[in-house]
Amino acid sequence: MNKITPFVTFQNNAEKAVNLYISLIKNSKINGMVPGPNGTYSLIFFELDGRPYTAMNGGPTFSFASGFSLYVECEDQSEVDRLWDGLCANGGEAGRCGWLKDPWGMSWQIIPRRFTELASDRDPERAMRTINAMLKMNKIIVSELEAAANG
Repeated sequence: MNKITPFVTFQNNAEKAVNLYISLIKNSKINGMVPGPNGTYSLIFFELDGRPYTAMNGGPTFSFASGFSLYVECEDQSEVDRLWDGLCANGGEAGRCGWLKDPWGMSWQIIPRRFTELASDRDPERAMRTINAMLKMNKIIVSELEAAANG
């Protein structure tokens, strides 16, 4: 049993956001929903990659801050592309260095595992070339990181 569960409060469209998230993230599902007014749901219990979350619609006084983000370590470029494109679609906003905001304002970091490997290389120059390349990117492109690391 998890004692700590992130509770995500949307202004509205929590169900739409959760449905997008579970469609993009493997091993994800809705576990339950509590009915709310006018055919909406007041609470949605769901999992992203097996981790529990709770969502609700809180109205116009709620917003997200970029100081909190969901970090996704991606296996390869195709996973980066799929998540980036899916979360940026329909009003999402691309940011720098693998960061983006989805259409509801939630911040995400879509980071390929290869970045972490290259940025922590034993050769500090190779690692720094990798980091400098990433700092110029919005969506992280693995082949460009590898080219930078190799000089």
